[in-house]
Amino acid sequence: MTDDQDDTRALPDAIDPSAFEILRARVRQEIETGLLPSAQFALAYRGQLIAFETFGAASNQALYPVFSATKAITSALSWLAIQNGALALDAPVANWIPAFKQGDKALVTVLHLLTHTAGFPNAPFRPTEYFDFERRQARFQQWRLEWPPGSRFVYHPTSSLWALAEILEQIYGRAFAELIQTEIAEPLGLTELFVGCPSSEHHKIVPVAHVGAPPTAQDYAERKMQPPPVSEVTEAAINHFNTAEVREVPIPGGGGFMSAATLALFYQALLGYSKDSSDFSRVPWQAETVLNARAIRTHGLKDPYLGFDVLRGLGIVIAGERDQHLRGFGHGSAPTSFGHGGAGGQIAWADPTSGLSFVYLTNGHDRDPFRQGRRGVSLSSKAVNCLTS
Repeated sequence: MTDDQDDTRALPDAIDPSAFEILRARVRQEIETGLLPSAQFALAYRGQLIAFETFGAASNQALYPVFSATKAITSALSWLAIQNGALALDAPVANWIPAFKQGDKALVTVLHLLTHTAGFPNAPFRPTEYFDFERRQARFQQWRLEWPPGSRFVYHPTSSLWALAEILEQIYGRAFAELIQTEIAEPLGLTELFVGCPSSEHHKIVPVAHVGAPPTAQDYAERKMQPPPVSEVTEAAINHFNTAEVREVPIPGGGGFMSAATLALFYQALLGYSKDSSDFSRVPWQAETVLNARAIRTHGLKDPYLGFDVLRGLGIVIAGERDQHLRGFGHGSAPTSFGHGGAGGQIAWADPTSGLSFVYLTNGHDRDPFRQGRRGVSLSSKAVNCLTS
């Protein structure tokens, strides 16, 4: 580890130094065993970045693809449109996208897009088609519903947020990547928060690598589980993020590139703090806006694979009172904690009660989802335990 990989500041009294060292050791664990090529984590607390460290073959200057952790950023942009009255949750998507005027697609609303209940989780969209308006519209025309909107929850890896980004571009009259910069990154002083990474920054990106062996049929049988259904998040799809052409596409559901520190500070802004300050003046979201976004909108819906209660706000996951670890949080997480993880084990969440936010990023995509899941729960639990009270 080089000197520039550790940016841990003096810990505030609310952080237990011993518990913090346990967290650091857990982050290092798979680096030291040789499983993961690099990992980076950050803790922020009440407006202050208090720890930022990188292990393995990367430095603190590295940008990581955060994959579906991007969804919280895209969703937060929609919250601003809701806040200023330009967007309503019950508005039909057809108000902006003509292809949704036909058949049952006319029933799809903005709320459905944000809660993975729109009914088209497998709708195709090639990232590079984004730059061609006509091809985008042709894709929307091609999409078909698999069930009535609002009747089921099935995770939409990218499709629903492609539609949301189209709506936001029409509302603001500007390109999506520009909106992320002007409405979120620049006001918050987060100069390296990108959705769609400019070519000038590609040299900072750590390449993705797939590691470990996948589970066997016996591994699933021992857990009385079936292998998960095949989705668009394949190894080949992930590998495309090592190419310049895909890195430049502002994929609204997964095209974010940034450091763990940047993402932790983004979550601080959602808690009401601007960068390294308790000054609220630069935060574009009103407190009521974020509170509204954190309200659970999926009561009664179950995860179709594991069967736990789905607790989704507007584009974000809520920890809830039970089964928190199944939603990407740690044991002991406050029920109001919220966030969104990403493919490969990316972690990002904030606790509005304590003011803590935690982010963990790695470029090593573990083929073993059980090991990856244990790692995520362990890291988040240890981050929660850093609080002295």
